[in-house]
Amino acid sequence: MFDINWIKANPAAFDAALAGRKNVPFTAAQLLEMDESRRTAIAAVEEAQAKRNALSKQIGQAKAQKDDAKAQALMDEVAHLKDVVQSGEAARKEAEDKLRQALSVIPNLPLAEVPRGNDESDNVEYFGRNGSPETAAKNRPAKPSFGYRPREHFETGEALGQMDFEVAAKLSGARFVVLKSHLARLERAIGQFMLDLHVDEHGYTEVQPPLLVKDDALYGTNQLPKFEQDLFKTHKSRALADLDPKLASQFKEVAALKEVDGTLVADENATFDRARSEEWLQQAEKANALYLIPTAEVPLTNMVRESILSEEQLPMRLTALTPCFRSEAGSAGRDTRGMLRQHQFNKVEMVAITTPEASGDEHEKMLSDAEDVLRQLGIHYRVMMLSTGDMGFGAQKTYDLEAWLPGQDTYREISSVSVCGDFQARRMDARYRDKDGKVRHVHTLNGSGVAVGRALIAVMENYQQEDGSVLIPEVLQPYMKGLKTIGARS
Repeated sequence: MFDINWIKANPAAFDAALAGRKNVPFTAAQLLEMDESRRTAIAAVEEAQAKRNALSKQIGQAKAQKDDAKAQALMDEVAHLKDVVQSGEAARKEAEDKLRQALSVIPNLPLAEVPRGNDESDNVEYFGRNGSPETAAKNRPAKPSFGYRPREHFETGEALGQMDFEVAAKLSGARFVVLKSHLARLERAIGQFMLDLHVDEHGYTEVQPPLLVKDDALYGTNQLPKFEQDLFKTHKSRALADLDPKLASQFKEVAALKEVDGTLVADENATFDRARSEEWLQQAEKANALYLIPTAEVPLTNMVRESILSEEQLPMRLTALTPCFRSEAGSAGRDTRGMLRQHQFNKVEMVAITTPEASGDEHEKMLSDAEDVLRQLGIHYRVMMLSTGDMGFGAQKTYDLEAWLPGQDTYREISSVSVCGDFQARRMDARYRDKDGKVRHVHTLNGSGVAVGRALIAVMENYQQEDGSVLIPEVLQPYMKGLKTIGARS
């Protein structure tokens, strides 16, 4: 979300920064035109209200002078101005809503160092602020070598009899999996290892957040309104007894009902209003809707919504291991085999809330924390700085960690670490009071620390043995009761 006054002061910079972004729906000029309509509507209402107030005083004066004709004329004009104010308020609200909706679907402005480009082919490998390919190679696990064709994870998992996509399809449809026995335990071990690492060594506070959130939480972290098709939406009970009392009262009114001895019956003194009834149903549906979280970023970041923190509370670093749910809209035909693209998956999320001055350093720390997971697991990886055409909607800058998957003979994203600046904070009204007493918006960051299912894939492919077994990385063995190998099925 953007400050329209900043856009008004920097229209050329606004358009230039968004030049490399995809599907930007409005230019600065279009937004400023909407703002001008909003300001005009506000001015018209204020003018009518001021005139109405002045005339109201004149009515009293006319009556005091017993000038009934003048008093009546003034009252008629005041009554007319009341209608003008009401229609003006409606126009003002419409103009404000139009501008707010337009601002809510514009992506964040990329930082100057982000490579300009159209898609992932324009991403640039990143070796650290002062790094080089040579130093990165020394600090990262090496690629494994095989004397045979490496298998993909689903080939190994199905051969072990511990990864079942057919049963999952019977239960839930495509893009689900059932893990069993040692693979189920290995997936759990990976998540627990990562959570312990971030809490015990990286300084994050563990949180167990709700998995269902309201729409304003998703608006705050910019999944709504633009990406609703990617979400799973649920509804609470529509029974009148389960509704908020205000909604229940409205329902009786718009449906022309009254309650007699605990039973709703037709109210002969009320008129059924179909338009109002349909409007109420839409409002009630929105009020009763809850969404399954697409990532723990949503509840973790929104923990500071509508808050004013003290600078001493920052940085705030939070982590959670949760299931995540995504509809994968628009991904038909992509990664249909295996566990790479699922509707339900587990992920360890990292979130940081900090000051504007510290957000760049915090981004580098968060990247290092995610890298540490892969280093300790012994998984070869690379880091890519995403181009403007490949970067997420709410990000100013994003690093992707891509794990090497021998079975696919390619790198695949396993973590995405982004700094969002004050983009989300403005949507959430999340602020802090600095040492000088000034109230400012916080900066927010988020990153996978990492995706558990994809880490399982990476372990299975990098630690596979020719006989179909899978070695267990040393750091995971304590979580596996000392088990060192998941053996092939005889």
